[in-house]
Amino acid sequence: MLPQPSGGRPIAGEGEPTVRRERGALVVTVTGHLDIDNIEPLSGTLRRAAEDGVAPVVIDLSAVTFADSATINVLLQAHHALGPALRLAAPSTVLARLFTLTGLDTVLPLYASVAQAIDAESPASPMADSGREG
Repeated sequence: MLPQPSGGRPIAGEGEPTVRRERGALVVTVTGHLDIDNIEPLSGTLRRAAEDGVAPVVIDLSAVTFADSATINVLLQAHHALGPALRLAAPSTVLARLFTLTGLDTVLPLYASVAQAIDAESPASPMADSGREG
């Protein structure tokens, strides 16, 4: 089931990840609403990356407009499966607030941009490197 905008029409492709290789990293980009109804494609992509031993895996979250507890669960499962290979990049304002409110910003490796996430030496260099204080 696709999410419905306020006009009631489904938004095609919302939540569907796009995947590309960039400088040795697998970059997974997701957009729009991420919720229980459409999180499985992202979950499957991250599961396959873990099974294939792909590293690092960068999730570009810059265009995510909503996320629910199913999204948080998928990200935590990916963190467990991929460990330091998982890097979350450019969280939208909505996600940055969600991560702060839930404390996930202290658990998941967050980076201000995809480039910073790809270039990171270690997952312990979170968004604080971009001047954000927490």
